Amino acid sequence: MTPQAKTAGWLVGVAVTMGALSFAAVPFYDWFCRVTGFAGTTSVAEAAPDTVLDREIAIRFDGSLEAGMPWKFHPQQTRMTLRIGENGLAFYEAYNPTDRVIAGTASYNVQPDLAGGYFTKIECFCFTEQVLQPGERVIMPVSFYVDPAIVDDAEAGLIQEITLSYTFHETPLPEEQAALDAPAPVQPVN
Repeated sequence: MTPQAKTAGWLVGVAVTMGALSFAAVPFYDWFCRVTGFAGTTSVAEAAPDTVLDREIAIRFDGSLEAGMPWKFHPQQTRMTLRIGENGLAFYEAYNPTDRVIAGTASYNVQPDLAGGYFTKIECFCFTEQVLQPGERVIMPVSFYVDPAIVDDAEAGLIQEITLSYTFHETPLPEEQAALDAPAPVQPVN
């Protein structure tokens, strides 16, 4: 084998490895954020813990829309106070003022970032795509708690207020819905 062929083979191997790593980066980053709470990523649980502390924490709610998303979207309450470990329930409202069906998906974040690993959702509208008919208004719940382990964290234990933010993004309609909304085929005139 010539030196050029060895070099070419080595470069192809590096390129293939780099490509494989780039595909693995997104799921790995998602897993890392969910496990560590990095970048304000929240956890998910089946139910609130049995332990509820006497210490209270304020939760602030925020809602926004991606540029071009025609819905109206906001939290029904802007703030609540609950005990750490207590199950909280908040509601957001979405309204489709247009004359067309629109699908949307909510991305979310918790601030400060340090609180992300301790803010746990039980049920959330952000877990699934939402489809609103023309003129439809929906009230969407989010059930959550702040993990009591937050008080054992030297830095996160100092947090007094957590902000839960959602941003809705327009997404393509599910196939079934898109088929229903497609214009009827034009019948030829005989």
